[in-house]
Amino acid sequence: MLSAELFFGRKIGDRVGVSEAAFRRFVDAEVTPRFPDGLTILDANGQYRDREDGRLIREPSKLVLIATPDETGNREKLAAVAEAYKRRFDQQSVGLILKPACASF
Repeated sequence: MLSAELFFGRKIGDRVGVSEAAFRRFVDAEVTPRFPDGLTILDANGQYRDREDGRLIREPSKLVLIATPDETGNREKLAAVAEAYKRRFDQQSVGLILKPACASF
């Protein structure tokens, strides 16, 4: 199995631009169709250094956890989710951590 952690920042510019409802719509349209067997969404607070001006940015975030078979197609789906979020919400990046996992449900 593969354990995936995706980090989605919710700020657009200097304000929270990705509402709870907008994030839920994103999950419904982009994540659930690719990973219909299940996932977990946690509220988080993140920080990162802005690539353009070096400022430290703190923002509310969403952490999405997905356990899925470790297959090339699933890695591509995870990358597609990250790209879709960046496009839809004008984000510089989406964090993605992948780890091998032994899992059962």
